[in-house]
Amino acid sequence: MTALALVLPGVVVALGIVLLVAAFRPRHARLDDALSVLADTAPPAAEPFEAPTGLDRLGAWWVRSRQVVAPQELQRQLRLRGRSLIRHYAYKLVGAGVGFLLPLLMGVALWVGFGESPLVPLVLSLALALVGFLMPDLLLRSAGADATEDATEALLTFFDLVTLERLANQSGTQSLHAAAALSDAPVFADIRAALDRARLQQRAPYTDLKELGRELDLPALRDLADVMRLDESGASLSSALRARVKELRDGHLTTMKMAASEVSERMTIFMVIPSLVLGLFFLVPPLLTLVTSG
Repeated sequence: MTALALVLPGVVVALGIVLLVAAFRPRHARLDDALSVLADTAPPAAEPFEAPTGLDRLGAWWVRSRQVVAPQELQRQLRLRGRSLIRHYAYKLVGAGVGFLLPLLMGVALWVGFGESPLVPLVLSLALALVGFLMPDLLLRSAGADATEDATEALLTFFDLVTLERLANQSGTQSLHAAAALSDAPVFADIRAALDRARLQQRAPYTDLKELGRELDLPALRDLADVMRLDESGASLSSALRARVKELRDGHLTTMKMAASEVSERMTIFMVIPSLVLGLFFLVPPLLTLVTSG
């Protein structure tokens, strides 16, 4: 046991040094990622144009040195949350650092104060560092349904604003720009970026909106682009927009009612448990009487 207590901490420290060297060693981009960038098929990173400051510098260094290419689902979740990729990796690195240092500090305190072996804190620090690095991904994935629901509600509000702008005798494109400028919500920011990109390229924004709806997995945004495209043919948009918004709100309300019903059904088991316990209070004494009398 003494030999193990002396050797295993050295092995853990050596493994930690190897992992640190591997983490700080620059990586080259994978071939498929480089080809996708050259072919312009990679999803947009939606990173800020200004230089990173504060905590973002840590995430920018990691993304740049490790040549990080986030999966499309991760990018979608980050865009729905309004969080950049470098900020997300900054949170991951901070979580890994905190998870690594806390057990070490506790181990040093126990070793100095009580003479305990630092073996367990050393092993625990590596495990908690891994947990801290993965925790932002787990939290983002667990809140994915809530982020999609919030984005859908913001999008329905955007539809109402577009309808009001259209009723004020604005054109279809003017209505989209005016409505998108009224909020700083992540969905509104993405819509503004798509509209500005289409305006700079001097084309109608409906294709860009449909592409944005596909990237964010928001079918309602694709429906809006199809309805707004009717403006090119001279059709009346106000009635079509109001009808489509009503259908989307009814569908969203039905989805929320179904989710509430599922939660209510899961709660029924907790409502039954007190009744079962009360029934046992009445059944146990007669059963004990029958057992003892026999």
